[in-house]
Amino acid sequence: MSEKLKAGILGATGMVGQRFVSLLADHPWYEITVLAASERSAGKTYEEALGGRWSIETPVPEKVKGMIVQNVNEIDDICSKVDFVFSALSMSKEEIRELEDAYAKHETPVVSNNSAHRWTPDVPMILPEINPHHIEVIDAQKKRLGTKRGFIAVKPNCSIQSYTPVLEAWKEFEPYEVIVTTYQAISGAGKNFDTWPEMVGNVIPFISGEEEKSEREPMRIWGRVESGEIIPATEPKITSQCIRVPVLYGHTAAVFVKLRKQATKEQLIEAMERFSGEPQKLGLPSAPRQFIKYMEEDNRPQVTLDVNYEHGMGVTVGRLRPDSVYDWNFVGLSHNTLRGAAGGAVLCAELLTAKGLITKR
Repeated sequence: MSEKLKAGILGATGMVGQRFVSLLADHPWYEITVLAASERSAGKTYEEALGGRWSIETPVPEKVKGMIVQNVNEIDDICSKVDFVFSALSMSKEEIRELEDAYAKHETPVVSNNSAHRWTPDVPMILPEINPHHIEVIDAQKKRLGTKRGFIAVKPNCSIQSYTPVLEAWKEFEPYEVIVTTYQAISGAGKNFDTWPEMVGNVIPFISGEEEKSEREPMRIWGRVESGEIIPATEPKITSQCIRVPVLYGHTAAVFVKLRKQATKEQLIEAMERFSGEPQKLGLPSAPRQFIKYMEEDNRPQVTLDVNYEHGMGVTVGRLRPDSVYDWNFVGLSHNTLRGAAGGAVLCAELLTAKGLITKR
């Protein structure tokens, strides 16, 4: 790409917003031209607005430290400075929905990490290796919004990343019933151990809304496009439990699967390891070269060893075994703020750029 596209980050001071900043600071296609947050951060430099709350392993990029943070409600001004925006807003769903709609109606594409629009029928919820064709509904969305280039696309919940790609890789064997328990890192709640000391040495068997997302969002990803809307799939049926565990990054899933077509362990592993999609075909900058990696060791995948596989954009799987009640069980692991949040949204934006939907203003 000869000239970089100008990107804004809405909600730039939060944990996911910070991850966007770290990923985009040296991105080959995009440059950060706007950092925006709430009114209390507006007018401060980014470093001042952070107030020592930077949570990413690498330092705050020098090029953004002195940038003045804008109020996310300064829509006209922000839109004049960007080609598109990433949304990592921390507000009520109603407020997020209204604000993202407003940016789109200002002819500014929005790639959102938020859940506010995940069930809007003409807004694609994209896991790029699985359902890139869902971008077809954007034309219908633009007609509804009355826009020429403005639209909204969202990425799915972080909790589904460690098992949905595996089920997609096994599509030829027709999985039809799934039990999944996710063991989710505290950064998924936008916190670390300094801000949530109660989680040290603790397990909480409830995460508000997560089980519904874990069960329903894959259905939308596997859905079909019909008359400008996405119609959710009906199989495989998924039931879940979601548990918060004392881990900073990495969502682990224990999964039990029934298949209509018999498969050997070797066939299932081969299907996972050869699975790829549009991001790999197009050579997108953030795409993992090998999306799913199977690990033969009995004690893998492990968060401390494997969460950063493919720079946090891949999925590691292990302990694939015949099950005494279901057909097979396995353990999956994905990075919840990279593949599951900001990194997944950046990959989504790259797909939309490669398909000509995000362009220079």
